Amino acid sequence: MPFPTSTAVLLALSCLSIFVELQSLAQVSPPLLPPEEVEALGKLQNTGWNVERTSCGSPQWRRTIADDIECNVTCDCSYGSGTICHVTNVVVKGFNVTGVLPPELGNLTRLTELDLTRNYINGTLPSSLAQLRNLTTLSLLGNRLSGTIPSQIGNIATLEALVLEDNLLGGPIPRSIGNLRRLKRLLLSANNFTGSLPDSLGNLQNIEDFRIDGSSLSGNLPEFIGNWTNLDRLDFQGTSMLGPIPTAVSMLTNLTQLRISDLSGPSSVFPDIKNLTKLEELVLRNCLITGSIPDNFGEITQLKTLDLSFNSLTGTIPPTLQSLENLQYTFLNNNSLTGEVPGWVLNSRDNFDLSYNNFTGRAQPSCQQLDVNLVSSYSPSASNSVPWCLRKDLPCPRDPKEHTLFLNCGGPRERFEDENYEEDLTANGRSNFFSVSERWGYSSTGIYLGNVDADYLARNVFGHNVTGVYSTARLAPQSLKYYGLCMIRGSYTVKLHFAEIMYSNDQTFSSLGRRIFDISIQGEVVRPDFDIITEAGGVGRGITEVFDNVTVEGNTLEIHLFWSGKGTTAIPDRGVYGPLISGISITPTYGVFFAFTELRGLDLQTGMFTLRQIKYATHNFDPENKIGEGGFGPVYKGMLSDGGVIAVKQLSSKSKQGNREFVNEIGMISALQHPNLVKLYGCCIEGNQLLLVYEYLENNSLARALFGKQENKLKLDWQTRKNILLGIAKGLAYLHEESRLKIVHRDIKATNVLLDKDLNAKISDFGLAKLDEGENTHISTRIAGTIGYMAPEYAMRGYLTDKADVYSFGIVILETMSGTSNTNYRPKEEFAYVLQEQGNLLELVDPELGRKYSKEEARKLLNLALLCTNPSPTLRPPMTSVVKMMEGKAPVQAPIIKRGESDASSADARFRAFQTLSQDSHTNISNVSWESSDPGQKSISMVDAPWTMNSSAVSKDDHDDDASHLSQPSSSTRLL
Repeated sequence: MPFPTSTAVLLALSCLSIFVELQSLAQVSPPLLPPEEVEALGKLQNTGWNVERTSCGSPQWRRTIADDIECNVTCDCSYGSGTICHVTNVVVKGFNVTGVLPPELGNLTRLTELDLTRNYINGTLPSSLAQLRNLTTLSLLGNRLSGTIPSQIGNIATLEALVLEDNLLGGPIPRSIGNLRRLKRLLLSANNFTGSLPDSLGNLQNIEDFRIDGSSLSGNLPEFIGNWTNLDRLDFQGTSMLGPIPTAVSMLTNLTQLRISDLSGPSSVFPDIKNLTKLEELVLRNCLITGSIPDNFGEITQLKTLDLSFNSLTGTIPPTLQSLENLQYTFLNNNSLTGEVPGWVLNSRDNFDLSYNNFTGRAQPSCQQLDVNLVSSYSPSASNSVPWCLRKDLPCPRDPKEHTLFLNCGGPRERFEDENYEEDLTANGRSNFFSVSERWGYSSTGIYLGNVDADYLARNVFGHNVTGVYSTARLAPQSLKYYGLCMIRGSYTVKLHFAEIMYSNDQTFSSLGRRIFDISIQGEVVRPDFDIITEAGGVGRGITEVFDNVTVEGNTLEIHLFWSGKGTTAIPDRGVYGPLISGISITPTYGVFFAFTELRGLDLQTGMFTLRQIKYATHNFDPENKIGEGGFGPVYKGMLSDGGVIAVKQLSSKSKQGNREFVNEIGMISALQHPNLVKLYGCCIEGNQLLLVYEYLENNSLARALFGKQENKLKLDWQTRKNILLGIAKGLAYLHEESRLKIVHRDIKATNVLLDKDLNAKISDFGLAKLDEGENTHISTRIAGTIGYMAPEYAMRGYLTDKADVYSFGIVILETMSGTSNTNYRPKEEFAYVLQEQGNLLELVDPELGRKYSKEEARKLLNLALLCTNPSPTLRPPMTSVVKMMEGKAPVQAPIIKRGESDASSADARFRAFQTLSQDSHTNISNVSWESSDPGQKSISMVDAPWTMNSSAVSKDDHDDDASHLSQPSSSTRLL
């Protein structure tokens, strides 16, 4: 882990002190640096050096502060009989030197080593470096260098090591590099090079270490690598080059490390590696290899790491692997291996990943045995006796019940975005499968090459300003899969939370990391080359990637994060790369419609509440916590153990349709997410108890705020009323046109509009809604609603469209503007249409507003109300248009109403059937219930909804003063 910035400053001062201390060692006539070399070192910005001609008072000095943090400048003062010095070595590693590489560095002509590893140097590589004709080592790993490699670099014939890893260099690799016949190390990984590798590189017959991971190169893997017979290490990861692996690889008999991954092009058989007996690490991942694993692995006795994952290998595991006594990590996952899993593998204490294969034979008892990962490792044709987690499709071992999942990946239980995110703190990751109650799990594969002891859980070590799930994360070096298990079939919204917390946010080398990986969902790549920092706009910033309409056809939802060899691998340390994820949210975008008998068996975990939790929250349903009485049972206010306040609807056992309604509520409300809709937190099914848990809204209903007893009414100013109406409009627009379900609410009224602590409007009572999906609807189309708010065509003929809600919304506008309930307004002739025709529409405005409102805005809103309540549904605007009108993005046209349509008798005629409904045997409305003892308060309701009261919330008793979730039946009297 790098030193903090303050420490680096102190270390830089230590580097500065080198020159100061050396001056005290000077003789009477100290040797002198040439002026051009003094200038060159002085141009290297922000080192803190005070370079003078006398700074080389000692022939050599070295100062190493810590591993990878070093400041050493070496002089050779043997020139001119000891009177002239030349700088031969400049090593400044990990000091966060900034600025650019000055062209004057070319004046250090005696320089043999220039090592500026892990700093913050910008700009390009100056071509003047070609003047360093004695240079043997040039290392600039871990900086911000961009541009191309100047072709003049190929003129440094003495160069033995060229290390340019982890920069931003691009363009083609210059052919002149092939002129560096002495070159032993050529490290070009984690840059942006393009094009194919020049054939001239085949001239590098002394090369021992060649790495070029992560650049998008073209062409085939070159055969000229066969010339590199001295090669000790070869890396071609994430280049997207064409396969196959060249046959010339068999000539590299000195190789100890071979890493090739993520090839494109045609498939090929396993390369001939039997002569590579010195191999200690073999990675041939995602290389399109077919056929079987060769039997001659037993000859590679030094092998410690074997990664053949993500190929198309067939056949059995060769027994010769058992003889490899040094083998510690074996990854054969994501192939098509068959046969029986050998017993020696199962008894091994080494890491083995055999997941996602086609094994048959004797079934194993679990998916994780010691350090052997077996998830999805058995053939689909395997017998049903095979445990669920070994089978290919991860079938649910019980009835699938899950429809939500919230995970804090790599972190503890966390309340985040109004949801309870489960903890995910298991530290295992090399070859590991972990699951929780057959509800979710993860599978992690791989080791961090270069740092096998790296953690698989990330913490916010740099102190970034992130909270919630973003302060922790789970990591994986290669492949990380999360599973939503036992999911109900249907469509889901998947939200993935990311925040890069392993790099710093400053001008140090620790900020230069680039983490790049692919995101797949249900086997489809949805975000290739995903870069958290780029997408989030910086380090330490949370970002949520949303994926809609993710279909679960079986019972498993799979999220796969895969490292394809791109990005940096050595910043801030070796082994910092691969997928990182902070949190996962899975919610349904469908109605969760299933039988009540299935609901009773639901495993109550995330999104679910136990009866014990509910009893604790409500003090065992204490009458003091009762805030209302609905058609199916009471509503209670509750407080959870974490301090969260909830509203609990308890469906009464005597309810004839309670079970069905309960299913309706869960499916409908959980599928709908909008700021202006009441949020369903979860449910509880235990014994005969049917409970729904909602968010608690502090300011009760719009009805009580406007029409309640004086001590319960709220003082709603003009702006607040406008905001409330706009919120209702946006919520309805979402229900009608923006949600996938396309829902008609059917009972929009002031009591079904609840107000939170900030007086934001939220629509409740989706239990009365109708899924507008034609023959696929799951909800009865029988009439349900409240007289005084119901559209005429719906009330009289049962004709239901979303325009019925538009009509009801118009009534709510009139009530909100006038401060008068449509159920109690009994004027003689001041009907809204009459007032509009007479030009006296503003007489409807609530006198409590006084003059503190805009007449122009009031006139527009009242005209909009009349547009919405037009007797003809086809002339009512859709709710999206209503929103635009309210936001001033579209004009409001005054409705044209003929006198015959607006007089009192005609207006009353539209509602006459309501007044005699109970005696009219020919009406199409069935199962009408008058849910109030007060004959002046009648509501038509076939299927009740959350918090619909038996008595009005604003009746003459105003019985439930503290209710926060109430619903008020209406009478047949009205403002229209």
